[in-house]
Amino acid sequence: MAWPFTLPFLPSPAGLWTVTVGANGGAQPDFGGAKRDRFSASPIFSIHRVGSADRFTSPRDSASFALIDFGGFRAGPAGKLRPARTAASYSELNGLGDVKLAVEVGGFAEYFPVDWFRARVEVRRGFGGHDGVVADFSADAIVPVAQRLAWSGGPRFTLQDTRATAPYFSVTAAQALASGLPAFDAKGGGHAVGAGTQLRYQISPQWEAHSFVEYDRLLGDAAASPLVTLRGSRNQVSVGLGASYSFDVRVQ
Repeated sequence: MAWPFTLPFLPSPAGLWTVTVGANGGAQPDFGGAKRDRFSASPIFSIHRVGSADRFTSPRDSASFALIDFGGFRAGPAGKLRPARTAASYSELNGLGDVKLAVEVGGFAEYFPVDWFRARVEVRRGFGGHDGVVADFSADAIVPVAQRLAWSGGPRFTLQDTRATAPYFSVTAAQALASGLPAFDAKGGGHAVGAGTQLRYQISPQWEAHSFVEYDRLLGDAAASPLVTLRGSRNQVSVGLGASYSFDVRVQ
């Protein structure tokens, strides 16, 4: 099928593209700021040009499409789902009300100055549960351990504006009466800092399996929220396993 149009500021989409699909599953906090864990699953999805180096991906990466892909630089649209938070599911949330599912849509840019190091930034705007802006920054060193096995790891940092933070960490006057927590007006800013690590095993040219640990320490008003200080934890840890499958698609 021929591509119906081209944009002058983007490379032609014609050619071979690699599509990667898969899933991650494991334990992560019940909700943002929780001290207990639950099992959850999330999808893996990305598209990039065939011939760009076999690029590293992190469990934190949003689903993305590399419209711009040359040298060590890639950029394009990205999106992520933030699950709904249902107060009735957790005693810690009694009286705080529900937060709807949020769809976060935006873009990413990443750069490989050398084959063994990646820096990535994502900026996404929420729709639904929140309508704020989230920016995720990460950097990873990628180190071969053995044939087909590689280790990676590096720092993480997240910024959120007030509209992205308040639905999850504020306590209104009415919620204070219903929950027994003090009222709190959460503002945006530095949201979390942490680190992540991953082991990846290349089963075949198409299949890959990995295990991961991601750690975040909440900052600012997220850390100061009564939900966190009285009923939760600033320390947020996710551990899990995942697998992905890659295949090529030709665009005429």
